[in-house]
Amino acid sequence: MNSFIKLKLSVIFVSFFLIAGSLNAKAQNSQEYSNQEQECNIKYNLFRADFKSKNYDKAYDAWLWTFENCPKLSINIYKNGLTMAEDKFEKASETEKVAVRKLIERIYVQRLEYFPDDKPAKMYSEYAMFMNEAGCPETKVFGLLQKSYDINPQKMGVKAIFKYFEGVIERNKDTNIQGIFDMHDNLLDAVNKKIDLFSKEVDKLREVEESGEELTKRQTYLKKAYSTNLKGLGKVEGGLGAMLEKYATCDRLIPLYEKDFNANSNNVVWLKRSVSRLYNKGCTNGTFYDKMVEKYVNADPSSDAYVFYAGMLMKKGNETKALDYFKRAVDLETDNYKKAKYLYTIAQMMKNKGRFGEARSYAYRAVEARPSLGKAYLLVASMYAKSAKSCGTDVFGTRMVYQAALAKARRAKAIDPSIASIAQKHINSYASKAPSTEDVFNEGKQSGSLHRIGCWIGESVRIP
Repeated sequence: MNSFIKLKLSVIFVSFFLIAGSLNAKAQNSQEYSNQEQECNIKYNLFRADFKSKNYDKAYDAWLWTFENCPKLSINIYKNGLTMAEDKFEKASETEKVAVRKLIERIYVQRLEYFPDDKPAKMYSEYAMFMNEAGCPETKVFGLLQKSYDINPQKMGVKAIFKYFEGVIERNKDTNIQGIFDMHDNLLDAVNKKIDLFSKEVDKLREVEESGEELTKRQTYLKKAYSTNLKGLGKVEGGLGAMLEKYATCDRLIPLYEKDFNANSNNVVWLKRSVSRLYNKGCTNGTFYDKMVEKYVNADPSSDAYVFYAGMLMKKGNETKALDYFKRAVDLETDNYKKAKYLYTIAQMMKNKGRFGEARSYAYRAVEARPSLGKAYLLVASMYAKSAKSCGTDVFGTRMVYQAALAKARRAKAIDPSIASIAQKHINSYASKAPSTEDVFNEGKQSGSLHRIGCWIGESVRIP
């Protein structure tokens, strides 16, 4: 055998052993991977079974192993792990809490790393609020909230919205007041979209109930969940407004908007928000407000602009033209929830002009468009209460007008969880003015019988 053949055979043998070794290594790695995968599934199923039985202590070790060794296996590792870790945190001593807090932080961080598309805005929001409650630096908390806001402000929790806006105010109060107003409006837009979404679902379920059908267990659960969310969200509008109160005064707003007017005279969003804020703050008497409304309706001949333009016309005494623009605003809008908003604004304007009968008519039309618009009933209740002395001919009659207002306030609370706390304040106020047993006796009436209220109200209400 010549040397060339020997060399060739040597190369073949070496290649064979290299390939065999490589295949063996791959097989070994594959086996190790298979064993790891199998172990992951075993540990995962073990902790899940104990978790479902709420035996968190027994589930913990298997969960921790899965959490550390199988991070991509299932989102449940993080959902269930957070529940168990939070349970541990609540039961831990002050010295133990430090370690558990770090574990909870790891859960959030790892979930966001391995499942970045699963509710990231909500996760950053919850992560931030946990860190806030744990006493972590404000800069870190705000940074997490900023990430949540940047992804989707509609997914931020109620407490997170307040905390974030507090941080925005602190960072801009001395240099950028307009930035604070802009953020207030952005957050409020996000909240109102959520309120509309949940309200639509509640309205659907209420329709089922009113048709005589019984809600399923799932529907009952959803109705309760939506209502709970609406109660929380309903507090945001007033809460954000209260935080803004010190900055949003007519003395501050008008010079600010005058300064920025020319640069934003064709900016529809800026005009809409500015006009709306001046209206809501009662800064409508000067000529500058009228100038802004004129610019707004020219830049954006929309339902929203028409409502404010009509209000300006009413202020100037041109009521025929104002009513025409009110009608245009309502007829132009096809979305019932938006239509209800415009009808409610018209009702407010009519109330402010002292035209209570027309205001009530628009308020009722708003409820027809959006059955869960409780603040429309509160508006009616407030007008009844304001008319108590003029529509009640004596003490008993006056107090019965408050009973009519009470009925509307109770209706408002019943249909709209988002205003439950505000409605309850009205309810408490009107209920305190109810006729006494002596009043009823002196009037020669019986409890439970109907009492007719005249005046512009023209309704019957039961004697308490």
